Amino acid sequence: MKKLFKVALVAGCLFFAGNVAQAQSKIGHIAFNQLIDQMPDTKNVQKQIQDYQKTFVDQLTALNNELQANAQGYDAKKATMTDAARTAKEAELQDQNKRLQDFQAKAQQQVSDKTQQLSKPLLDKARAAVQAVAKEKGYAYVLDTTNQDLIVSPEADNMMAAVKARLGLK
Repeated sequence: MKKLFKVALVAGCLFFAGNVAQAQSKIGHIAFNQLIDQMPDTKNVQKQIQDYQKTFVDQLTALNNELQANAQGYDAKKATMTDAARTAKEAELQDQNKRLQDFQAKAQQQVSDKTQQLSKPLLDKARAAVQAVAKEKGYAYVLDTTNQDLIVSPEADNMMAAVKARLGLK
């Protein structure tokens, strides 16, 4: 009976110890934006986005210069204009200003869409590398420490070196 009790006690302790060991998950962290910045493709993507954005900036500058010239011409002639001509010119300037604002909003949306389109393969590549390293090293969770939003967190391993090695970065 004592022997059976000891065996049951040992079995219970092993079972409990196994559950405690299983409950502890490995946690890693990485500054994801820093990783992206260090990837060589990032410069190429940023250059493409800047070039795309420049086309809109040039058009916006031309539209704005045209609006300013029309507004200055209106200000210079407004005292000699009839009420009907003044009202028509003001409506024209308001319409031109609205077109400028609409174009600016559309340009911002198109640049945002292009940024997402060009950045997606880069982000996917980095995420895949982080996931592969996490799986390889047995991490259950990987936290992004870019924004330092965590006030208190459990001790974790920095995965930056392993992910950079996986991506072939120095």
